Amino acid sequence: MIDSTVLLPLEAELGEGLHWDSARGCLWCVDITGRRIISWRPSDPAHREWLLPQRVGWVIPLLGQHCVLAGLQQGVARLQLGDGPLHFDWVCRLFADAPHLRLNDAKADSTGALWAGSLNQDDESRSDGCLFRIDAVTGTAVVMDAGYQVANGPAIHPSGRWMLHNDSGRRTVYAFDLDVAKGRVSNRRVWKQLDDAEGYPDGMTFDAEGGLWLAHWGAGCVSRYTETGELLRRIQLPTSHVTNVCFGGEGLDRLFVTSAKQGLSAAQLASQPLAGALFELDAGGVRGLPGLPAHA
Repeated sequence: MIDSTVLLPLEAELGEGLHWDSARGCLWCVDITGRRIISWRPSDPAHREWLLPQRVGWVIPLLGQHCVLAGLQQGVARLQLGDGPLHFDWVCRLFADAPHLRLNDAKADSTGALWAGSLNQDDESRSDGCLFRIDAVTGTAVVMDAGYQVANGPAIHPSGRWMLHNDSGRRTVYAFDLDVAKGRVSNRRVWKQLDDAEGYPDGMTFDAEGGLWLAHWGAGCVSRYTETGELLRRIQLPTSHVTNVCFGGEGLDRLFVTSAKQGLSAAQLASQPLAGALFELDAGGVRGLPGLPAHA
C-alpha cells in the first residue's frame, strides 16, 4: 500500500468521530456540520448514512445493545439506526438551553463511561470548552476540566492509567493521570505543544505498542509519537484538514482517517479534490486497540 488511499469520497464538511465497532464489523464516522452518521463495512464498497436534526460529533456502540450512543449538539442520545425512521431518546441534554455550545470528540473507558469534550461552535476563540465524564447509565455528566477553546481527541493509554486530551485552539496536548474506577483525572500537564507548521492537534488514538497517532488539522498529516511525545513517523495526506484517526478491521491493523472541507477557501478546495474523504493509511505493521463500547 502507498502511504494513503481513499476508501470513501464522502465530501464531508467536517468528517470526525471515528470508531471501529468490532461487534458489528463496521466503521462509524460522522460529518459534524453535515449532520450525517456514516457506517461502512470493509466487505461492502458502499456505505450507509443517516441524516440527523442537529450536529453530531461521534457514535459509540452500546455494550450488548442494537442501538448506539451519539454525541449530538445538545447532548448524548441513544439512537436506533435502521431502515425506517430515525428514533432516539436523550440520555443527557447538556446544552438544551445553550445553542452556542456542542459536544465534540469522545471515547469510552474500560468501565463504559464516556470522556467527551465540548466547544463554543459560534466562537471557537472563547474558552468555553470542557472535558466531561458522562455516565450514560445514570445520565449524569461531570465537568472534569475546563477553559478549552476546542476540546478534542481523548485518547486513553493501553494501561488505562493515563489519558491525553487536547485544546486544538491552543495547539496543546495535555496528559492526565486517570483513575477509571473512581472516574477521576488529575495532574494535568503539557504533553506536546505543536508549532505553527504542525497545525492544530485533532483526533488521536493509541496503538497496542503505546504509540500515539495524532491527526493534524491544517498541516495535512498524521503523526505517530512515543509515549513521551517524541516523533516516530509522519504521513502526509492529499488534503490539509485531517481530523481523526483510528484502527480497525478484523486484525485491528487498518488505520482509518477522516478529513474536512470546512475552513478551506475556494482555491484550496479546487486544489484538494479529496478534502472530506475517508482515507486508509499504511500503519507499517502496527496494530491498534479495540474500540471500547459505552454502557447504558
